[in-house]
Amino acid sequence: MRQSRHRRTLIRRIVVPVVGGALGVGALGTLPLAAGAAASLGPSSSSTAPQALLVGTYHGIRGQYSTIQAAVDAAKKGDWILIGPGDYHERDDYAHPPTAAAASSGDMAGVLITTPGLTLRGMNRRTVIVDGTKLGAPTACDSERKWQTFGVKGANGSRVGRNGIVVWKANDVSIENLTVCNFLSGSGSAGNEIWWNGGAGSGRIGLHGYWGRYLTATTTYFDGESTAAGYGIFSSDSAGPALWNKVYANNFNDSGMYVGACHQVCDIIIANAWMENNALGYSGTNSGGTIVIEHSQFDHNEDGFDTNTQLNGDPPAPQNGRCPDGAISPITHTRSCWVFRYNYVHDNNNPSVPRNGTAAEGPTGTGMTISGGRFDTVEHNVFENNGAWGILFVPYPDSNPPSLNQTCAGTGGIEFSGLGCVYDPEGDALLHNTFRHNGFFGNPSNSDYGQITLFGGQPQDCFADNYAPDGSAPSNLEQIQPTCGPLSKGANTGGPLLAQVLCDTGFGSCPAGAHYPTSSKVILTSVPKSLPTMPNPCSGVPVNKWCPAGSGSWLVRHLPAPHRAPATNAGLSLPGGVLPRRLGPVAMD
Repeated sequence: MRQSRHRRTLIRRIVVPVVGGALGVGALGTLPLAAGAAASLGPSSSSTAPQALLVGTYHGIRGQYSTIQAAVDAAKKGDWILIGPGDYHERDDYAHPPTAAAASSGDMAGVLITTPGLTLRGMNRRTVIVDGTKLGAPTACDSERKWQTFGVKGANGSRVGRNGIVVWKANDVSIENLTVCNFLSGSGSAGNEIWWNGGAGSGRIGLHGYWGRYLTATTTYFDGESTAAGYGIFSSDSAGPALWNKVYANNFNDSGMYVGACHQVCDIIIANAWMENNALGYSGTNSGGTIVIEHSQFDHNEDGFDTNTQLNGDPPAPQNGRCPDGAISPITHTRSCWVFRYNYVHDNNNPSVPRNGTAAEGPTGTGMTISGGRFDTVEHNVFENNGAWGILFVPYPDSNPPSLNQTCAGTGGIEFSGLGCVYDPEGDALLHNTFRHNGFFGNPSNSDYGQITLFGGQPQDCFADNYAPDGSAPSNLEQIQPTCGPLSKGANTGGPLLAQVLCDTGFGSCPAGAHYPTSSKVILTSVPKSLPTMPNPCSGVPVNKWCPAGSGSWLVRHLPAPHRAPATNAGLSLPGGVLPRRLGPVAMD
């Protein structure tokens, strides 16, 4: 479910200290190098060793640059850009107004990166701020309208909106240890705080490899959905290997984080993420292959987590979690490489979030929704205090014109009168999860989990070994569908479940007596003060006057594809354990 965005690639490098040789990925465990990768250790392929370009002032020592964009423009492949504490009002999109095509594809930003292999790192996550408000605003990320910026005017005179940091078709770019705020939507592909963009809407992978950690994305301003911030941390038309670790986002009218349009080569691990007070905590349209989301928290969103198939937007469809090339996942030991595990999904009952477009159709009170998704595995999670359903497996209907001349039948959909092209959930697995106090809205079918299918003859979903005291809809899912894969014999709309889901999403009228929370007021929340900053921002950095000799040398390693490097289950308590009400990201440096 998406609105827009930008460019760049990565075969992502892991920077490691010489002393100890630790990979520094904590809960990901030890990531073994692919065979022969040891030969790649050492300096980058450029003719000179990477340099550290310094922006602002750190510990009283002034760097060479006063703006981030100036350092980005001066940097060469493999360089590091270190940013001292400060409130940076970057304006590359004003200095170089985007063409209509660039605005449409998201090729514009306060900070625009087009050089591969850069590492952009703040020296403190909380005090290095890339700020979309006007220079001179009395406070960082100021909430008053008079301090907001809405982008340059487009051809029709409307403001195109702004993006914060965009990596445009550039491989191997890392963004670390900083906060981005108040970059707002407009008539272009805008409203994204941090975006790895391989060519939005192109249907092609234009960026390989990306890396983000210790990142905060937020907005303090809302005055209608047309200018609201859309996405916090975003990737599109980009392939891995990739990692997001210790990322946080709130107050977005689409989703806190998004991975989409990456065919079956997404190859990303997302760990220790915290998404709250968004329309959707996570959204992923037409994203598949290896995606591992673990040790993360989704709370106080309208819908905690949503992955979907969509014919109109972020092509190509469908969302398919099968391992590429017929491989078997070392995590699931099946052909499903899309895995959601060891996460805490709770209290997603919030109707007072910004919400726009298809994201507004997320069912309020639902921890997780798989909408037309295929071959996704959900295991070993805790779903708690979600008033409608803990998790739903439902069809995704798309009546809009197909993107890039796709066809419904050619992408695995089925035309259905009144709904357009419909994608049933197929081959998904719900295994070994713990559910607590879900479905308390009390409408018929509200429960721990539910499934709707509109057609037969498709690989069936499976449900096994879940602790679900508040039941399922239909009530016997574990009995009738214990095994994934066999072709279903017909539709199963779950009795009253279909009518209730149509009511909650706004796709249909509500049955008599149905009640789901609504709100006419948007409430933004503040960023928690407990978010950790990088313990040692000089770790692995080339020697420079902010990080003198002894801070650690650098080595570059290629991260093996996540399906070859399953993460461990360290970090969060397993289902059945005691989990805190507001859980910050856990340690994984």
